[in-house]
Amino acid sequence: MTWQAIVRNEAVRLSDVEPSNESAYVQKVLQPLGVKYALSLPLSGPVLDGYPGAVHLFRTADQGDFTAEEIAALQKQVQIFEVDMDQARASHRKPNDVDPVIARPPVSIAVVDNNLNTHTPAGAWDHVDGGLRNNIVEQAKRQFVQINGTEVHLDRINLPDSHGDQWVFNRVVYKSYPALSDGPVTFFCLQPECADWSNVKATDLQADPEVSRLMPAVRFMHTEYSRGPTLAEISQQVRLSPFHFHRRFTELLGMTPKQYMLACQIHQAKTELLAGRKTLAQIARDCGFAHQSHFTSRFKQAAGLTPTRWRRMALRRTHAASDNGN
Repeated sequence: MTWQAIVRNEAVRLSDVEPSNESAYVQKVLQPLGVKYALSLPLSGPVLDGYPGAVHLFRTADQGDFTAEEIAALQKQVQIFEVDMDQARASHRKPNDVDPVIARPPVSIAVVDNNLNTHTPAGAWDHVDGGLRNNIVEQAKRQFVQINGTEVHLDRINLPDSHGDQWVFNRVVYKSYPALSDGPVTFFCLQPECADWSNVKATDLQADPEVSRLMPAVRFMHTEYSRGPTLAEISQQVRLSPFHFHRRFTELLGMTPKQYMLACQIHQAKTELLAGRKTLAQIARDCGFAHQSHFTSRFKQAAGLTPTRWRRMALRRTHAASDNGN
């Protein structure tokens, strides 16, 4: 129900997608709890802005299924919740958290089925850069050819758009995903910016206590990344051993602590490049790189372009967007 609600961008009842009540979800999860009816309501960004989710409501047989009138009333409550969330995020955001990325893709999650049909929340696929769209579909096509006995495959990939700007995606390939397709399905999730994670509070993740526990370490890394804190220092923030912290952080956030801190460095470097007030050597030093050549090498690896070329491209895109707006 979760993914049906997200890709349709509408409320979905259990009876709409599981009329036979024969699925493992119904028989092994809901029935033992005495639940017969369920409703999934889509959320545009319950934790991270732009990263969709859903809220589930459940009822017993005696309570009856959700009516159209009840669903409409619940959707109004969801809208109020999302307005409150947007206002809370705006109040927590600091000036230096402004995303310097030009024309960030309008969708954070894209699902490609085995027929190479793409599903995105709110049908925003047509607004994604053409080059990036082609690369997502091509990557999915390659993965479907390479599927073997593994039920789930997870990795990180960098995909460029038509301007040469590079985006980091977590890619998950399921050999089977009946909720969305009769065959394999590939999920592409755009990696959140480091500033997005730094604004998340532990209370925002009450439903997932393991991720919630990691948030103090995330904020610590976001503050201290330029000096390169050790893994031992970082893990102390959440009272875990370095080994256990590294493993859980990587599993739950889809990147290693080192990759997260590099993302913070690149994010800050892009901000400085667009501001145009510092030399490359100064940016390299202030962002925590050993020297300018190291900065240039890591920046190109992460962004797909050298710092100078990225700045030129970003400014050109900014001016073009401004001209189109006028």
